[in-house]
Amino acid sequence: MSKKIIPLSDTIIRSSKPSAKPYTLYDGDGLQIRISPSNSKSWLLSYVRPLVNKRNNLKLGNYPAVTLSAARKTAAKYRQLLAEGVDPQRWLEQQNSQASADALNTFQHACEKWFEVKFSSISTRHAFNIQRSFEQHVFPKAGHLPLKELSAQQVIEILRPLEKLHKLETLSRLCQRINELMTWCVNTGLLEFNRLSGIKAAFSSPKNENMKTLKPEELPELMQRLSTANIQLSTRCLIEWQLHTMVRPGEAVKARWQDIDFEQALWTIPAEFMKKRRQHQVPLSSQAIALLQLMRPISGEQLYVFPSVRHKGSHIHKETANMALKRMGFANRLVAHGIRSLASTILNEAGFYGDLVESALAHEDKNQVRRAYNKAGYLKGRREMMQWWSNHIQAAAQGNVSLAVVPEYKPAV
Repeated sequence: MSKKIIPLSDTIIRSSKPSAKPYTLYDGDGLQIRISPSNSKSWLLSYVRPLVNKRNNLKLGNYPAVTLSAARKTAAKYRQLLAEGVDPQRWLEQQNSQASADALNTFQHACEKWFEVKFSSISTRHAFNIQRSFEQHVFPKAGHLPLKELSAQQVIEILRPLEKLHKLETLSRLCQRINELMTWCVNTGLLEFNRLSGIKAAFSSPKNENMKTLKPEELPELMQRLSTANIQLSTRCLIEWQLHTMVRPGEAVKARWQDIDFEQALWTIPAEFMKKRRQHQVPLSSQAIALLQLMRPISGEQLYVFPSVRHKGSHIHKETANMALKRMGFANRLVAHGIRSLASTILNEAGFYGDLVESALAHEDKNQVRRAYNKAGYLKGRREMMQWWSNHIQAAAQGNVSLAVVPEYKPAV
């Protein structure tokens, strides 16, 4: 007949004195407390390990730091694991191992792993801007924090200074990038769910300002001021080049002689120069070719059509056109990127097929099959449209000296 065990009490434990040898007090169901000669009182759970069928003593902590009540709760949890065939010792080792991994998996560490993937598909400049935004505004206060412990409230407070400084565009982009990072962490198994998906809603939204552009009837004014502006010839050619080709400012300045087929009157912009990282072809009107012929004596031996004066081997800065437009009196009225909007408005009002205009602007369809079809089928229509557009620009000059006038040049069809 087994000995009946009387459950322990705090009074019994406190009153237990050390002896020359360690001895044990029992609480029942495997829970016991061992008292050493130095009066250290350690909680143990004695149990038979599943599968191997060997007895094991699992330490639960020291009394009084771990109270009698706490020891009983822990023992009950471990007995439940045993009932499910799980060894509490192995379970604890796995939990500690995971906790160590989580501690090493900091927010900054996760960012650096995401950067490796993200930066492989974007430009060097874009990658630099993303990394710099995290280094400036997030890493100093959150970089060292374990990824799994990061809360929405913490990140919102970290980003709050940007809102107070009215840097709402920067704040909006940063929230978007953080959300993209956290989604990647979920998809790669670093997190179970994204706690930061709604942080953008905690801040004021930046006001959407329409791209500054001119009304269609103001095109003659632009041509008149352009013809009398005190700007360098290459800058004036650049502005007219962007006007005739309808490309973005950053794409216009990167025009390279090697990408232009004079025989076919076609400019093929490499994918790495395009915003959407897709190759874009621009049928060149006779006026656009005239601009190239004007630039050939200036930069024909160089890589870029519009070379930088300060940096050998590089192209003119994309803000050059904007600065020139401001000096011409178009501050707060027109920016270089707004030239595309002006072209789009005029072409749509002239009755050109909307998809044709969007294709010329490199606003390509997300449907890959339809995009491939349109790319092949729209080139002839775009060529006719681009020539109409250049003729319209020339007519808008109304007698002003335009750089892009070579009536006798006829592009290949």
